[in-house]
Amino acid sequence: MTGCYLKFYVAENRRHHHLLVYEWLLQEAQRLGLHGGSAVRALAGFGRHGRLHEERFFELQGDLPVEVGFVVTAAEADCFLAHIARENLNLFYLRVPVACGFTGDGPAGDAS
Repeated sequence: MTGCYLKFYVAENRRHHHLLVYEWLLQEAQRLGLHGGSAVRALAGFGRHGRLHEERFFELQGDLPVEVGFVVTAAEADCFLAHIARENLNLFYLRVPVACGFTGDGPAGDAS
């Protein structure tokens, strides 16, 4: 199966409609029928402004990068990006072609 990997980078404390942006992205993706997504918090990172964000024991400020990713079809990616644009969210994203599938002989999720 071919599709694309759609990944967004957001600050963990950024909000949209009173939700953290990474939570909003996951909820909206689920509401629009995407089949899965993940949010992963980074240990450190820097963005276009060059400011380093990193977790320190005494400085837990909540501004670390969070990567939110989805493996979707091209049509799903187009739909989701258009939805985000209508929400007036300015987010950096990657859209990369991928080949994906499931290992094993059974149907997806079959643990036997």
